[in-house]
Amino acid sequence: MIIDPSQIDPRNSYQLLIGSIVPRPIAWVSTIASDGTLNLAPFSFFMGVAANPPTLAISCGSRRGTKKDTLVNVEQSGELVVNIVAEELGDRMNLTSGEFPPDVDEFQIAGLTPAPCKRVRAPRVAESPINIECVLKQVVYVGNEGSESGLIIAEAVMWHVRDDLLTPENTIDVSKLHAIGRLSGNWYTSTHDLYQITRPDNQPPKT
Repeated sequence: MIIDPSQIDPRNSYQLLIGSIVPRPIAWVSTIASDGTLNLAPFSFFMGVAANPPTLAISCGSRRGTKKDTLVNVEQSGELVVNIVAEELGDRMNLTSGEFPPDVDEFQIAGLTPAPCKRVRAPRVAESPINIECVLKQVVYVGNEGSESGLIIAEAVMWHVRDDLLTPENTIDVSKLHAIGRLSGNWYTSTHDLYQITRPDNQPPKT
C-alpha cells in the first residue's frame, strides 16, 4: 500500500507517524511558569542529538493552534528538566498528559514530589530514576502555519542518576532502569526483553 500524506487528513498522517516510529522514549518535562506555577508533561517526540556538549531535542506540538504550557515556560525561562519514566511511574505520567489550564500544577495532580535542581529553577521529579537538567539553546518551529510544533533544542547541564543505575564503566544499567516507551494509541512498551548485538569491527570480510 502506498500512502501520500499530502492526500489524507493530517490526523491520519499523525497516526501513521506515531505507529511507524516505535518505540519512542518519553521525555517527562518539568518546567516552571513566570508566576511560579509548576508544570509537568510527557513528550515522545524526543531524542539525543549531540554528545559534546550533550544536547537533546523535544518536539512540543500545539494545542488547537496555541502553544502548550511546556513550550511557553521553556521560552520564558530558558530552562527545563527531562525526567525519565520508569515502568512504575507509567500511570502517574499518564495523569500529567491531560489538558489542564496553565495554573494547574501537574505534580499535585499526579501526587509527585518536586525536588530542587542544581543548575536550573525548574524542579525535577524526585520519584524518577534519572533527571536531566537542561538549558534552552534554541526553538525551531516546524510545520504548517497554525499547527506548528516547537522543536526544543536544549543542552544537558546536570544529571541526577539513581545510585544503583550507574555502572563502573559510567554507563546506565538499562536492565535496572525499566524505562517505558511510547507506541501508538494507548499502547506502551517495557524494556524487559533485552538482548545485545555486537557492533562490527569494521574489518573487511575474509575471502
